[in-house]
Amino acid sequence: MQKTIVFCAKEDHAERMREALSNLNQDMVKENPDYVVRITGSDEYGKSKLDYFISVSSEYPVIATTSKLLSTGADCKMTTLIVLDEMISSMTEFKQIIGRGTRLREQDGKTHFVVMDFRNVTRLFADPEWDGPIEPDPDYPPKDVGGGDPPTPPNPPEPPEPPSNHIPIVTADGCKVSIIGKIVAIYDAGGKLIRTESIEDYTKSNILGRCASLDGFINMWTVEEKKEAIKNLLLEQGIDLELMKADHKMSDVDDFDFICHVAYDQKPLTRKERANNVKKRDFLSKYSGVAKQVLEALIDKYMNVGIYEIENTNVLELDPFMKFGKKSKIMKAFGGKEEYLKAVKALENELYKVA
Repeated sequence: MQKTIVFCAKEDHAERMREALSNLNQDMVKENPDYVVRITGSDEYGKSKLDYFISVSSEYPVIATTSKLLSTGADCKMTTLIVLDEMISSMTEFKQIIGRGTRLREQDGKTHFVVMDFRNVTRLFADPEWDGPIEPDPDYPPKDVGGGDPPTPPNPPEPPEPPSNHIPIVTADGCKVSIIGKIVAIYDAGGKLIRTESIEDYTKSNILGRCASLDGFINMWTVEEKKEAIKNLLLEQGIDLELMKADHKMSDVDDFDFICHVAYDQKPLTRKERANNVKKRDFLSKYSGVAKQVLEALIDKYMNVGIYEIENTNVLELDPFMKFGKKSKIMKAFGGKEEYLKAVKALENELYKVA
């Protein structure tokens, strides 16, 4: 029941949006036909509902679909959700649209507003002459304090440092890159903002800049002795794969699969699926005794923590490998350190084998 404005490209687009939202909220529309209303310049019925929509005391309409009519002038005091489904290039128009939500009325329960952007219009927030650079709120979402009002901090928080100090990255062509939460801001050598893009698009362009094709990336991953070097290479560009995977609820996916998913639109396998694929094949039949048990344990270790730990020989000093003896004794079961490393490399190749 929070007041919502959906900005559409044209009036007929606003009508189609009204119909779609009405169909998807039939229970609410049945309760009141004005749950979703188109409010545009040519819609007489919609314009007759404008005063009710901007009224603090009126519940209906709840959702207004529009094109230009509500972008200026209308004082939509209780608007909590602004939905952008039209391309906007004018900074002035963008500011006017965002202004529909910035009127706070704490006494009536409106303490914030939300922007839902389907057209990458919020890139226009990156305007130093307006509100300055985007800054993430480290305290959002607020922690549950068990009901009641949150405690007032004794001192006001320190202002955050400018984003240029967050992750100072300079590209080969001299551009400076700042990673600000999920937004990447790219400046030229003179400090002028060139563009902003999502962290996903920034990651994709970085990977494609090194490997234009999926086959090229697979080859790079295969020949790299230490896979962690690829992760660290991306980290130097401000790309934290672990944070990105957590944000996409894909923490159970290998970095290899996540990179292929982001850059090459490949369907990812989980580490568990890759481990089980190895177990189904005859890879382990070439080994016996302690060597086979160690490789089985390495597969399980990969399934739980990923590739980087199993490619480090220090993993043999951890559980469950300690039961097989010291590191040197374990390697001796393979015929020595070189043979052990060859077996691990063969296991890695098996894990990433194309089914």
